[in-house]
Amino acid sequence: MISTNYIIVTPCRNEAENLPQLAESIINNTITPILWVIFNDGSTDGTAQVAHELQRKYDWIDVIDGEIASRDLGFHYAKIVDRTIKNTLDKCKSNNISIEYIGLIDADMVLDFDFFEKIIRRFEENPNMGVSSGTVAYLINGVKKLEQGRSNHPIGGLRVWRTKCFEDTGGFPQSYSADSVSNVLAMLHGWDTIKYDDIVGVELRKTSSAEGFWKGFMTRGESDYYRDYHPIYVIFKSVKYSLTKPYYRGIAYIYAYIRSALTRMDKIDLLEVRKYYRKKHREIIDDYVQKVKSRF
Repeated sequence: MISTNYIIVTPCRNEAENLPQLAESIINNTITPILWVIFNDGSTDGTAQVAHELQRKYDWIDVIDGEIASRDLGFHYAKIVDRTIKNTLDKCKSNNISIEYIGLIDADMVLDFDFFEKIIRRFEENPNMGVSSGTVAYLINGVKKLEQGRSNHPIGGLRVWRTKCFEDTGGFPQSYSADSVSNVLAMLHGWDTIKYDDIVGVELRKTSSAEGFWKGFMTRGESDYYRDYHPIYVIFKSVKYSLTKPYYRGIAYIYAYIRSALTRMDKIDLLEVRKYYRKKHREIIDDYVQKVKSRF
């Protein structure tokens, strides 16, 4: 029998339309959590009402209302996630409840009915797995289309940690692209990180569309500078973004990266993380160069 000792944290802002669909998918999952904490980040629509109605109906759902703040997918989001998870773990500990797994689920997701059963089973089959996630799908003409991604790169919005790994790595990093940094820290501490394509959450909104593509890809450029991405690798990414609509994504991305360099924006203070990214990017660049050379 698999463990049911897990919690879920969902930060949300202005998700009144999407939150009920996520809630239905969690409530109807084959195993429900010990506690699901919804952090209402100063919503100005009906999100608070939806969340508190769920809290009234289910004793395992808790709601925290934050102050009104500008939407920010960088440090503000990371601080909310880290604080909420740690406070929830402390609350469970004070009630002598042992939590083995921690879920971080975005409010605009709809989960497979057996999402948590399947992903927790994978953890129990692999004692060295520290972080895992499902894969995002989008409904296109009624058909699920999976988002492509690396199998060792668990994504942010469908994420589950082993609690021991979360604690080993210091919690959720206070960083841009905190999910990526969290993956790196887990690997550097010897944990496996795995994304599964057969465990799915349907995203009700394309990534970055909540911000607008221009602002969303500006944030990506700032994030990649902050994490000390190799400049040549950044150029590759900019070209890739520019090859598909909307074509201006590549311009927004490279502009933000260059602006961050010119203004000497601070970089992440975790030197081991910066070294990891630079090493991986050099390997990718060298591999590409070798492939080009082999054609001549």
